[in-house]
Formats: sequence, C-alpha cells, structure tokens
Amino acid sequence: MMSNQQERAEKALEQRARRKVKSVGFSAIKSRKGIGSIANLGGFMIVDSFLNTVEAGHCFDLSAEDGIAYCAVE
Repeated sequence: MMSNQQERAEKALEQRARRKVKSVGFSAIKSRKGIGSIANLGGFMIVDSFLNTVEAGHCFDLSAEDGIAYCAVE
C-alpha cells in the first residue's frame, strides 16, 4: 500500500502528464476499470480528440512518464 505522500506524488505526475498531452492537442485517458485484462493494463491512452483516434497506448499501457515523453517527441 502506498503512503499518502506517494499517492500525492503519483497524482501530481499524472496531472503533469495530462497537461503536457493537452498542450500538444491530445487527450490523456486513464483506465479505471478492468485493470489486468489483456486489452487494459491500467495505464494511459493518448487520444486525438479531433479525429477520435488513438495515438498511443492502445491497451492503456502508457505510464505518466511515457505520456510526457511521447509529447516531447511530437
């Protein structure tokens, strides 16, 4: 179990990833259901909201750090 400080740090990192993804025109969606199935690994998916297409993390397999790195390349 994570401590309260670890949870806050994780939430802050997730928010930073969401802001970074949004700054390049995409949306970051984090899975909350069905974690552990083949098609849902509990991470992030980056979606182009305009075209309604998945840009990265098709199986919700991106971490917050991966989302930030993906947007740095874009």
